Amino acid sequence: EACLELMATGAVVSIQDMGAAGLTCSAVEMGDKGGLGVRLDLDRVPCRETGMSAYEMMLSESQERMLMVLRPEKEAEARAIFEKWDLDFAVVGETIAEDRFHIVHKGETKADLPLKALSGEAPEYDRPWIESPAPPPLGPLPDQDPAEALLALMATPDFCSRAWVWEQYDSQVLADTVLKPGADAGVVRVHGTRKALAFTSDVTPRYCAADPETGGAQAVAEAYRNLCAVGATPLAATDNLNFGNPEKPAIMGQFVGCIRGIGAACRALAFPIVSGNVSLYNETDGRAIPPTPTIGGVGLLDDFTTALGVAPRPGDALVMIGETTGWMGQSALLAALHGRAEGAPPPVDFAAEARNGAFVRALAAERLASAAHDLSDGGLAVAAAEMALAAGCGARIAAEPALAPLAWFFGEDQARYLIACADAEAVLARAAEAGVPARRVGEITGDTVALGASAVALATLRAAHEGGFPRLMGEA
Repeated sequence: EACLELMATGAVVSIQDMGAAGLTCSAVEMGDKGGLGVRLDLDRVPCRETGMSAYEMMLSESQERMLMVLRPEKEAEARAIFEKWDLDFAVVGETIAEDRFHIVHKGETKADLPLKALSGEAPEYDRPWIESPAPPPLGPLPDQDPAEALLALMATPDFCSRAWVWEQYDSQVLADTVLKPGADAGVVRVHGTRKALAFTSDVTPRYCAADPETGGAQAVAEAYRNLCAVGATPLAATDNLNFGNPEKPAIMGQFVGCIRGIGAACRALAFPIVSGNVSLYNETDGRAIPPTPTIGGVGLLDDFTTALGVAPRPGDALVMIGETTGWMGQSALLAALHGRAEGAPPPVDFAAEARNGAFVRALAAERLASAAHDLSDGGLAVAAAEMALAAGCGARIAAEPALAPLAWFFGEDQARYLIACADAEAVLARAAEAGVPARRVGEITGDTVALGASAVALATLRAAHEGGFPRLMGEA
Protein backbone atom coordinates (compact mmCIF):
# COMPACT_ATOMS: atom_id res chain seq x y z
CA GLU A 1 0.00 0.00 0.00
CA ALA A 2 2.82 2.41 0.82
CA CYS A 3 4.55 1.80 -2.53
CA LEU A 4 1.29 2.20 -4.46
CA GLU A 5 0.54 5.45 -2.64
CA LEU A 6 4.04 6.71 -3.32
CA MET A 7 3.88 5.85 -7.03
CA ALA A 8 0.68 7.87 -7.34
CA THR A 9 2.60 11.01 -6.28
CA GLY A 10 4.99 10.88 -9.23
CA ALA A 11 8.00 10.68 -6.91
CA VAL A 12 9.27 7.34 -8.23
CA VAL A 13 11.73 7.29 -11.12
CA SER A 14 12.28 3.53 -10.90
CA ILE A 15 11.57 0.79 -8.39
CA GLN A 16 12.55 -2.85 -7.95
CA ASP A 17 11.88 -5.44 -5.29
CA MET A 18 14.85 -7.02 -3.52
CA GLY A 19 14.99 -10.73 -4.23
CA ALA A 20 17.99 -12.91 -4.97
CA ALA A 21 21.30 -11.29 -3.93
CA GLY A 22 19.33 -8.51 -2.22
CA LEU A 23 20.73 -5.01 -2.44
CA THR A 24 23.50 -6.05 -4.84
CA CYS A 25 21.22 -7.37 -7.56
CA SER A 26 18.63 -4.61 -7.24
CA ALA A 27 21.11 -1.75 -7.30
CA VAL A 28 23.18 -3.16 -10.17
CA GLU A 29 20.18 -4.00 -12.34
CA MET A 30 18.57 -0.59 -11.81
CA GLY A 31 21.80 1.26 -12.55
CA ASP A 32 22.47 -0.80 -15.67
CA LYS A 33 18.97 -0.27 -17.06
CA GLY A 34 19.30 3.47 -16.50
CA GLY A 35 22.81 3.73 -17.92
CA LEU A 36 24.09 5.14 -14.62
CA GLY A 37 26.42 4.27 -11.78
CA VAL A 38 25.38 3.84 -8.15
CA ARG A 39 26.98 4.93 -4.86
CA LEU A 40 25.73 3.24 -1.66
CA ASP A 41 26.40 4.19 1.96
CA LEU A 42 25.72 1.05 3.96
CA ASP A 43 25.74 2.94 7.25
CA ARG A 44 22.30 4.26 6.25
CA VAL A 45 20.75 0.85 5.50
CA PRO A 46 18.16 -0.19 8.15
CA CYS A 47 19.31 -3.42 9.82
CA ARG A 48 17.66 -5.62 12.44
CA GLU A 49 20.93 -7.41 13.19
CA THR A 50 23.87 -5.50 14.66
CA GLY A 51 27.47 -5.87 13.53
CA MET A 52 26.71 -6.99 9.97
CA SER A 53 29.59 -6.80 7.51
CA ALA A 54 29.30 -5.05 4.16
CA TYR A 55 29.35 -8.48 2.50
CA GLU A 56 26.40 -9.66 4.58
CA MET A 57 24.42 -6.47 4.01
CA MET A 58 24.90 -6.51 0.26
CA LEU A 59 23.81 -10.14 -0.10
CA SER A 60 21.07 -10.32 2.54
CA GLU A 61 17.78 -11.52 1.07
CA SER A 62 15.48 -10.18 3.80
CA GLN A 63 11.96 -9.98 2.41
CA GLU A 64 9.40 -7.19 2.03
CA ARG A 65 12.00 -4.68 0.80
CA MET A 66 11.99 -2.31 -2.17
CA LEU A 67 14.79 -0.26 -3.68
CA MET A 68 13.65 2.85 -5.49
CA VAL A 69 15.12 5.90 -7.18
CA LEU A 70 13.19 9.01 -6.19
CA ARG A 71 13.03 12.54 -7.50
CA PRO A 72 15.16 14.47 -4.95
CA GLU A 73 12.56 17.20 -4.48
CA LYS A 74 10.02 14.52 -3.44
CA GLU A 75 12.11 12.97 -0.66
CA ALA A 76 10.18 14.54 2.21
CA GLU A 77 6.85 13.54 0.70
CA ALA A 78 8.05 9.97 0.24
CA ARG A 79 9.38 9.77 3.79
CA ALA A 80 6.06 10.99 5.19
CA ILE A 81 4.17 8.26 3.35
CA PHE A 82 6.35 5.46 4.70
CA GLU A 83 6.34 6.87 8.20
CA LYS A 84 2.54 7.02 8.03
CA TRP A 85 2.54 3.28 7.28
CA ASP A 86 5.06 2.71 10.12
CA LEU A 87 7.69 1.39 7.70
CA ASP A 88 11.46 1.88 7.49
CA PHE A 89 12.55 4.52 4.98
CA ALA A 90 16.15 5.48 4.35
CA VAL A 91 18.09 7.27 1.64
CA VAL A 92 20.97 4.84 1.22
CA GLY A 93 22.74 6.26 -1.80
CA GLU A 94 22.50 8.06 -5.10
CA THR A 95 22.87 7.57 -8.82
CA ILE A 96 26.05 8.91 -10.42
CA ALA A 97 27.03 9.67 -13.99
CA GLU A 98 30.14 7.46 -13.91
CA ASP A 99 29.97 3.75 -14.69
CA ARG A 100 30.91 2.77 -11.14
CA PHE A 101 29.41 0.70 -8.36
CA HIS A 102 30.82 2.35 -5.25
CA ILE A 103 30.05 0.87 -1.83
CA VAL A 104 31.06 2.63 1.38
CA HIS A 105 30.78 1.19 4.91
CA LYS A 106 32.02 2.82 8.10
CA GLY A 107 33.87 5.42 6.08
CA GLU A 108 35.79 2.83 4.04
CA THR A 109 35.38 1.92 0.38
CA LYS A 110 34.40 -1.73 0.29
CA ALA A 111 33.89 -1.98 -3.47
CA ASP A 112 34.55 0.28 -6.44
CA LEU A 113 34.23 -1.31 -9.87
CA PRO A 114 32.50 -0.80 -13.22
CA LEU A 115 28.78 -1.36 -12.68
CA LYS A 116 28.10 -2.63 -16.20
CA ALA A 117 30.67 -5.36 -15.68
CA LEU A 118 28.25 -6.89 -13.15
CA SER A 119 25.17 -6.74 -15.39
CA GLY A 120 24.70 -5.82 -19.04
CA GLU A 121 28.37 -6.28 -19.96
CA ALA A 122 29.11 -9.18 -17.63
CA PRO A 123 31.16 -11.99 -19.21
CA GLU A 124 29.07 -14.85 -20.52
CA TYR A 125 29.94 -18.52 -20.24
CA ASP A 126 29.74 -20.63 -23.35
CA ARG A 127 30.09 -23.99 -21.69
CA PRO A 128 30.62 -27.17 -23.70
CA TRP A 129 27.55 -29.32 -24.00
CA ILE A 130 26.35 -32.49 -25.66
CA GLU A 131 22.95 -33.55 -26.94
CA SER A 132 20.93 -35.73 -24.59
CA PRO A 133 20.79 -39.35 -25.77
CA ALA A 134 17.51 -40.72 -27.03
CA PRO A 135 15.56 -42.79 -24.49
CA PRO A 136 15.15 -46.54 -25.02
CA PRO A 137 12.35 -47.43 -27.44
CA LEU A 138 8.85 -48.00 -26.12
CA GLY A 139 8.29 -51.65 -25.33
CA PRO A 140 5.01 -53.57 -25.21
CA LEU A 141 2.37 -52.17 -22.89
CA PRO A 142 1.73 -54.13 -19.70
CA ASP A 143 -1.30 -56.36 -19.36
CA GLN A 144 -3.14 -54.45 -16.66
CA ASP A 145 -6.77 -53.75 -15.83
CA PRO A 146 -7.40 -50.00 -16.43
CA ALA A 147 -9.37 -49.45 -13.21
CA GLU A 148 -6.71 -51.23 -11.13
CA ALA A 149 -4.04 -49.12 -12.82
CA LEU A 150 -5.99 -45.95 -12.07
CA LEU A 151 -6.37 -46.83 -8.39
CA ALA A 152 -2.66 -47.55 -8.04
CA LEU A 153 -1.60 -44.43 -9.93
CA MET A 154 -3.84 -42.08 -7.93
CA ALA A 155 -2.21 -43.25 -4.70
CA THR A 156 1.41 -42.61 -5.76
CA PRO A 157 3.35 -39.61 -4.39
CA ASP A 158 3.40 -37.88 -7.77
CA PHE A 159 -0.35 -38.13 -8.39
CA CYS A 160 -2.07 -38.24 -5.01
CA SER A 161 -3.96 -35.25 -3.57
CA ARG A 162 -1.89 -32.27 -2.45
CA ALA A 163 -4.55 -31.17 0.04
CA TRP A 164 -2.25 -32.18 2.91
CA VAL A 165 -0.01 -29.30 1.84
CA TRP A 166 -2.40 -26.55 0.78
CA GLU A 167 -4.85 -27.03 3.64
CA GLN A 168 -2.11 -25.76 5.97
CA TYR A 169 -2.20 -22.32 4.33
CA ASP A 170 -4.81 -19.60 4.05
CA SER A 171 -6.01 -19.68 0.44
CA GLN A 172 -8.81 -17.12 0.86
CA VAL A 173 -7.08 -13.92 1.96
CA LEU A 174 -9.40 -10.90 1.61
CA ALA A 175 -12.17 -13.22 0.38
CA ASP A 176 -11.21 -12.65 -3.27
CA THR A 177 -10.39 -16.28 -4.08
CA VAL A 178 -12.62 -17.49 -6.90
CA LEU A 179 -11.16 -20.98 -7.44
CA LYS A 180 -9.52 -22.62 -4.45
CA PRO A 181 -6.61 -25.09 -4.73
CA GLY A 182 -7.42 -28.21 -6.70
CA ALA A 183 -8.32 -26.65 -10.05
CA ASP A 184 -5.92 -26.37 -12.98
CA ALA A 185 -5.13 -22.81 -11.86
CA GLY A 186 -5.89 -20.68 -8.86
CA VAL A 187 -8.16 -17.73 -9.65
CA VAL A 188 -8.24 -14.54 -7.58
CA ARG A 189 -10.61 -11.64 -8.19
CA VAL A 190 -9.11 -8.21 -8.80
CA HIS A 191 -10.61 -6.45 -5.80
CA GLY A 192 -13.41 -4.06 -6.64
CA THR A 193 -13.77 -5.26 -10.24
CA ARG A 194 -15.25 -8.19 -12.15
CA LYS A 195 -11.81 -9.14 -13.47
CA ALA A 196 -9.74 -11.98 -12.07
CA LEU A 197 -6.19 -13.28 -12.38
CA ALA A 198 -5.36 -16.95 -12.83
CA PHE A 199 -2.06 -18.46 -11.68
CA THR A 200 -0.47 -21.83 -12.33
CA SER A 201 2.89 -23.61 -12.54
CA ASP A 202 3.86 -26.83 -14.26
CA VAL A 203 6.65 -29.05 -15.59
CA THR A 204 7.11 -32.74 -16.37
CA PRO A 205 10.73 -33.62 -15.49
CA ARG A 206 10.61 -37.08 -17.04
CA TYR A 207 9.77 -35.51 -20.42
CA CYS A 208 12.70 -33.10 -20.03
CA ALA A 209 15.09 -35.93 -19.18
CA ALA A 210 14.01 -37.95 -22.21
CA ASP A 211 14.03 -35.03 -24.67
CA PRO A 212 14.94 -31.66 -23.16
CA GLU A 213 13.69 -29.57 -26.06
CA THR A 214 10.29 -31.27 -26.20
CA GLY A 215 10.08 -31.27 -22.40
CA GLY A 216 10.79 -27.54 -22.20
CA ALA A 217 8.14 -26.81 -24.81
CA GLN A 218 5.64 -29.08 -23.06
CA ALA A 219 6.13 -27.28 -19.73
CA VAL A 220 5.10 -24.01 -21.39
CA ALA A 221 2.21 -25.66 -23.23
CA GLU A 222 0.82 -27.26 -20.08
CA ALA A 223 0.98 -24.01 -18.11
CA TYR A 224 -0.82 -22.39 -21.06
CA ARG A 225 -3.48 -25.14 -20.99
CA ASN A 226 -3.96 -24.82 -17.25
CA LEU A 227 -4.88 -21.16 -17.69
CA CYS A 228 -7.17 -21.84 -20.65
CA ALA A 229 -8.90 -24.61 -18.67
CA VAL A 230 -10.18 -22.10 -16.11
CA GLY A 231 -11.24 -19.69 -18.85
CA ALA A 232 -8.31 -17.28 -18.56
CA THR A 233 -6.42 -15.71 -21.44
CA PRO A 234 -2.71 -16.51 -20.92
CA LEU A 235 -0.69 -13.30 -20.55
CA ALA A 236 2.85 -14.05 -19.44
CA ALA A 237 5.11 -16.64 -17.86
CA THR A 238 8.03 -16.92 -15.49
CA ASP A 239 10.61 -19.69 -15.41
CA ASN A 240 12.31 -21.48 -12.53
CA LEU A 241 15.17 -23.42 -14.12
CA ASN A 242 16.42 -26.22 -11.85
CA PHE A 243 19.32 -28.35 -13.06
CA GLY A 244 22.42 -30.18 -11.93
CA ASN A 245 26.05 -29.13 -12.46
CA PRO A 246 26.32 -27.14 -15.74
CA GLU A 247 30.07 -27.79 -15.83
CA LYS A 248 29.16 -31.32 -16.96
CA PRO A 249 28.45 -31.30 -20.72
CA ALA A 250 25.49 -33.67 -20.36
CA ILE A 251 23.79 -31.40 -17.81
CA MET A 252 24.56 -28.32 -19.89
CA GLY A 253 23.00 -30.12 -22.84
CA GLN A 254 19.79 -30.56 -20.86
CA PHE A 255 19.82 -26.86 -20.03
CA VAL A 256 20.36 -25.85 -23.67
CA GLY A 257 17.62 -28.16 -24.92
CA CYS A 258 15.05 -27.02 -22.39
CA ILE A 259 15.77 -23.35 -23.11
CA ARG A 260 15.30 -23.96 -26.82
CA GLY A 261 11.97 -25.66 -26.23
CA ILE A 262 10.75 -22.99 -23.83
CA GLY A 263 11.70 -20.22 -26.26
CA ALA A 264 9.97 -21.88 -29.20
CA ALA A 265 6.77 -22.47 -27.22
CA CYS A 266 6.65 -18.95 -25.78
CA ARG A 267 7.08 -17.38 -29.21
CA ALA A 268 4.50 -19.64 -30.84
CA LEU A 269 1.89 -19.12 -28.10
CA ALA A 270 2.54 -15.38 -27.56
CA PHE A 271 3.24 -16.26 -23.93
CA PRO A 272 6.39 -14.30 -23.03
CA ILE A 273 8.80 -15.01 -20.19
CA VAL A 274 8.87 -11.80 -18.14
CA SER A 275 10.92 -12.95 -15.15
CA GLY A 276 12.56 -16.01 -13.69
CA ASN A 277 15.40 -17.52 -11.76
CA VAL A 278 17.94 -20.30 -12.10
CA SER A 279 19.04 -22.93 -9.59
CA LEU A 280 22.08 -24.94 -10.67
CA TYR A 281 24.43 -27.50 -9.08
CA ASN A 282 21.51 -29.45 -7.60
CA GLU A 283 23.32 -32.72 -7.01
CA THR A 284 23.81 -35.23 -4.22
CA ASP A 285 26.84 -37.52 -4.29
CA GLY A 286 27.38 -36.54 -7.92
CA ARG A 287 23.84 -37.45 -8.99
CA ALA A 288 21.82 -34.59 -10.46
CA ILE A 289 18.13 -33.91 -10.09
CA PRO A 290 16.07 -34.43 -13.24
CA PRO A 291 15.99 -31.32 -15.44
CA THR A 292 13.11 -29.31 -13.97
CA PRO A 293 12.38 -26.06 -15.84
CA THR A 294 9.21 -25.10 -14.00
CA ILE A 295 6.97 -22.63 -15.82
CA GLY A 296 4.66 -20.33 -13.91
CA GLY A 297 1.90 -18.59 -15.80
CA VAL A 298 -0.59 -15.79 -15.25
CA GLY A 299 -3.81 -15.19 -17.18
CA LEU A 300 -6.73 -12.78 -17.12
CA LEU A 301 -10.49 -13.30 -16.95
CA ASP A 302 -12.63 -10.31 -17.84
CA ASP A 303 -15.48 -11.70 -15.71
CA PHE A 304 -14.62 -13.85 -12.71
CA THR A 305 -18.07 -15.48 -12.77
CA THR A 306 -17.11 -17.34 -15.96
CA ALA A 307 -14.18 -19.14 -14.30
CA LEU A 308 -14.30 -22.93 -14.73
CA GLY A 309 -13.36 -25.31 -11.94
CA VAL A 310 -12.85 -29.06 -12.20
CA ALA A 311 -16.07 -30.09 -10.43
CA PRO A 312 -18.83 -30.99 -12.93
CA ARG A 313 -22.49 -31.47 -12.10
CA PRO A 314 -24.08 -34.92 -11.82
CA GLY A 315 -25.54 -35.83 -15.20
CA ASP A 316 -23.09 -33.71 -17.19
CA ALA A 317 -21.71 -35.12 -20.43
CA LEU A 318 -17.93 -35.33 -20.83
CA VAL A 319 -16.50 -34.09 -24.11
CA MET A 320 -12.83 -34.49 -24.99
CA ILE A 321 -11.20 -31.68 -26.96
CA GLY A 322 -8.16 -32.58 -29.06
CA GLU A 323 -6.84 -35.60 -30.89
CA THR A 324 -5.87 -38.88 -29.21
CA THR A 325 -3.35 -41.31 -30.64
CA GLY A 326 -2.66 -43.16 -27.38
CA TRP A 327 0.86 -41.77 -26.84
CA MET A 328 2.48 -43.83 -24.08
CA GLY A 329 6.11 -42.78 -24.39
CA GLN A 330 7.37 -41.44 -21.01
CA SER A 331 3.85 -41.83 -19.63
CA ALA A 332 2.97 -41.56 -15.96
CA LEU A 333 1.54 -45.06 -15.95
CA LEU A 334 4.76 -46.66 -17.19
CA ALA A 335 7.00 -44.49 -15.01
CA ALA A 336 5.10 -44.58 -11.71
CA LEU A 337 3.72 -48.12 -11.77
CA HIS A 338 6.31 -50.03 -13.78
CA GLY A 339 9.55 -48.05 -13.43
CA ARG A 340 9.86 -47.74 -17.21
CA ALA A 341 11.27 -44.57 -18.81
CA GLU A 342 10.74 -45.61 -22.40
CA GLY A 343 9.90 -43.94 -25.68
CA ALA A 344 9.86 -40.31 -26.71
CA PRO A 345 7.66 -37.85 -24.81
CA PRO A 346 4.54 -36.67 -26.62
CA PRO A 347 5.18 -34.04 -29.29
CA VAL A 348 3.82 -30.52 -28.80
CA ASP A 349 1.76 -29.00 -31.63
CA PHE A 350 1.77 -25.26 -30.97
CA ALA A 351 -0.97 -24.53 -33.48
CA ALA A 352 -3.24 -27.12 -31.89
CA GLU A 353 -2.48 -25.75 -28.41
CA ALA A 354 -3.43 -22.21 -29.45
CA ARG A 355 -6.54 -23.30 -31.37
CA ASN A 356 -7.90 -25.67 -28.73
CA GLY A 357 -7.10 -23.29 -25.89
CA ALA A 358 -8.99 -20.46 -27.60
CA PHE A 359 -11.97 -22.78 -28.07
CA VAL A 360 -12.07 -23.76 -24.39
CA ARG A 361 -11.86 -20.11 -23.37
CA ALA A 362 -14.80 -19.36 -25.65
CA LEU A 363 -16.84 -22.16 -24.06
CA ALA A 364 -16.15 -20.67 -20.65
CA ALA A 365 -17.02 -17.12 -21.70
CA GLU A 366 -20.30 -18.29 -23.26
CA ARG A 367 -21.12 -20.48 -20.23
CA LEU A 368 -21.43 -23.62 -22.34
CA ALA A 369 -19.27 -25.69 -19.94
CA SER A 370 -19.72 -26.41 -16.25
CA ALA A 371 -16.15 -27.62 -15.65
CA ALA A 372 -12.91 -28.25 -17.52
CA HIS A 373 -9.64 -30.06 -16.95
CA ASP A 374 -6.54 -30.26 -19.11
CA LEU A 375 -5.32 -33.76 -20.01
CA SER A 376 -1.71 -34.31 -19.01
CA ASP A 377 -0.15 -36.85 -16.61
CA GLY A 378 -2.24 -40.00 -16.64
CA GLY A 379 -4.31 -38.87 -19.62
CA LEU A 380 -8.05 -39.27 -19.85
CA ALA A 381 -8.37 -41.68 -16.92
CA VAL A 382 -6.70 -39.42 -14.35
CA ALA A 383 -8.52 -36.29 -15.58
CA ALA A 384 -11.90 -38.04 -15.38
CA ALA A 385 -11.11 -39.42 -11.93
CA GLU A 386 -10.05 -36.02 -10.60
CA MET A 387 -13.23 -34.43 -11.94
CA ALA A 388 -15.36 -37.20 -10.42
CA LEU A 389 -13.67 -36.77 -7.03
CA ALA A 390 -14.23 -33.01 -7.18
CA ALA A 391 -17.91 -33.52 -8.06
CA GLY A 392 -18.53 -36.23 -5.48
CA CYS A 393 -20.12 -38.27 -8.24
CA GLY A 394 -18.87 -41.13 -10.37
CA ALA A 395 -17.86 -41.02 -14.02
CA ARG A 396 -18.25 -43.40 -16.92
CA ILE A 397 -15.75 -43.27 -19.81
CA ALA A 398 -16.34 -45.31 -22.95
CA ALA A 399 -13.62 -47.49 -24.44
CA GLU A 400 -12.11 -46.85 -27.87
CA PRO A 401 -11.97 -50.03 -29.97
CA ALA A 402 -9.24 -48.64 -32.24
CA LEU A 403 -6.75 -48.31 -29.36
CA ALA A 404 -5.44 -50.59 -26.64
CA PRO A 405 -7.29 -49.81 -23.38
CA LEU A 406 -4.21 -48.50 -21.55
CA ALA A 407 -3.24 -46.30 -24.52
CA TRP A 408 -6.76 -44.84 -24.77
CA PHE A 409 -7.25 -44.21 -21.08
CA PHE A 410 -3.68 -43.30 -20.04
CA GLY A 411 -2.06 -41.94 -23.21
CA GLU A 412 -0.64 -38.44 -22.80
CA ASP A 413 -1.25 -36.75 -26.15
CA GLN A 414 -1.01 -32.97 -25.76
CA ALA A 415 -3.40 -30.08 -26.54
CA ARG A 416 -6.35 -31.92 -24.96
CA TYR A 417 -9.06 -30.98 -22.47
CA LEU A 418 -11.96 -32.79 -20.81
CA ILE A 419 -15.06 -30.60 -20.78
CA ALA A 420 -18.17 -31.19 -18.65
CA CYS A 421 -21.35 -29.74 -20.08
CA ALA A 422 -25.12 -30.09 -19.99
CA ASP A 423 -25.53 -29.92 -23.77
CA ALA A 424 -22.89 -32.02 -25.50
CA GLU A 425 -24.44 -31.53 -28.92
CA ALA A 426 -24.10 -27.76 -28.66
CA VAL A 427 -20.43 -28.07 -27.70
CA LEU A 428 -19.74 -30.55 -30.50
CA ALA A 429 -21.46 -28.29 -33.02
CA ARG A 430 -19.37 -25.31 -31.91
CA ALA A 431 -16.22 -27.43 -32.13
CA ALA A 432 -17.07 -28.47 -35.68
CA GLU A 433 -17.55 -24.82 -36.65
CA ALA A 434 -14.19 -23.92 -35.13
CA GLY A 435 -12.34 -26.85 -36.71
CA VAL A 436 -11.52 -28.29 -33.29
CA PRO A 437 -11.41 -32.08 -32.80
CA ALA A 438 -14.02 -33.06 -30.20
CA ARG A 439 -15.94 -36.17 -29.20
CA ARG A 440 -18.22 -37.22 -26.40
CA VAL A 441 -16.41 -39.76 -24.23
CA GLY A 442 -18.64 -40.24 -21.19
CA GLU A 443 -20.75 -38.73 -18.43
CA ILE A 444 -20.76 -37.90 -14.73
CA THR A 445 -22.95 -40.49 -13.08
CA GLY A 446 -23.08 -43.27 -10.49
CA ASP A 447 -20.71 -44.02 -7.64
CA THR A 448 -17.81 -45.58 -9.56
CA VAL A 449 -15.21 -44.44 -12.06
CA ALA A 450 -15.77 -46.81 -14.96
CA LEU A 451 -13.15 -47.14 -17.69
CA GLY A 452 -14.82 -49.22 -20.35
CA ALA A 453 -15.73 -52.55 -18.79
CA SER A 454 -13.67 -52.10 -15.60
CA ALA A 455 -14.53 -49.86 -12.66
CA VAL A 456 -13.36 -48.74 -9.23
CA ALA A 457 -15.63 -47.43 -6.48
CA LEU A 458 -15.38 -43.66 -6.04
CA ALA A 459 -15.03 -44.10 -2.27
CA THR A 460 -12.11 -46.48 -2.74
CA LEU A 461 -10.46 -44.09 -5.18
CA ARG A 462 -10.93 -41.16 -2.80
CA ALA A 463 -9.33 -43.04 0.09
CA ALA A 464 -6.30 -43.90 -2.04
CA HIS A 465 -6.00 -40.42 -3.52
CA GLU A 466 -6.47 -38.42 -0.33
CA GLY A 467 -4.44 -40.79 1.81
CA GLY A 468 -1.33 -40.72 -0.38
CA PHE A 469 0.39 -37.72 1.15
CA PRO A 470 -0.48 -38.53 4.79
CA ARG A 471 0.96 -42.01 4.19
CA LEU A 472 4.08 -40.47 2.71
CA MET A 473 4.44 -38.21 5.76
CA GLY A 474 3.91 -41.11 8.16
CA GLU A 475 0.52 -39.90 9.36
CA ALA A 476 -1.64 -42.73 8.05
